[in-house]
Amino acid sequence: MVILKTSREIAKMRHAGRISQRALQAAGKAVEPGVSTYEIDCIVREYIEKQGAAPSFLGYGGFPASACISVNNVVIHGIPSRNEILKQGDIVSIDVGAYFEGYHGDNAWTFPCGDISKEAQRLIDTTRESLFEGIRQAVAGNRIGDIGHAVQEYAEARSYSVVRKFVGHGVGAKLHEDPSVPNYGMSHMGVRLLPGMTIAIEPMINQGDFKVRILNDGWTTVTVDGKLSAHFEHTVAITPDGAVILTSAD
Repeated sequence: MVILKTSREIAKMRHAGRISQRALQAAGKAVEPGVSTYEIDCIVREYIEKQGAAPSFLGYGGFPASACISVNNVVIHGIPSRNEILKQGDIVSIDVGAYFEGYHGDNAWTFPCGDISKEAQRLIDTTRESLFEGIRQAVAGNRIGDIGHAVQEYAEARSYSVVRKFVGHGVGAKLHEDPSVPNYGMSHMGVRLLPGMTIAIEPMINQGDFKVRILNDGWTTVTVDGKLSAHFEHTVAITPDGAVILTSAD
């Protein structure tokens, strides 16, 4: 069941989203060669808790950290570790959620670690822009399929593939709500977008095959061919005046 939010609830989600975005920015600034993913996770947790909020992911379904930190061919749900040390040329996807006064804000970004290859930068740029192509379709009266189609069309036109196993989702009092928001599909299909809907749009775009597999830890999801993957995400509210990004630092 899709839960429509009041303007008051959306204002609370904007606050949660702002905390989540600023924690993500702090994490991104820490992405440097020689830094462990555990250290970055600590930065995220400390920032969120200092704002009087709670990390959305910590303990969620048993997840052991405050942020998902996914390096290179790890698509999503990378578990931070003291033993995983970033190196020059890595690309690092960081997914952060903050829970504040009953509502979640959920966002992700892929950061370069030092100088990266042109191929890696192109993947990052394409994935980021595919997110905004999707957001442009998050308009009342459109359908969920319009978002996924826009993401897929943009990415595949640049010879990348779109992960199917994991998709975006509704966000609100729960971290994951209806509806599912695929990053692929047909326009004019699926749930109709209505004012008051709040959704996380989150393209996961691969250099190679779209297929992924989950490692034995039950979380870490990697590309089947070992090629790079990037991940970007914003929480967005559908309003009569268009899409409003709730995970904005401003």
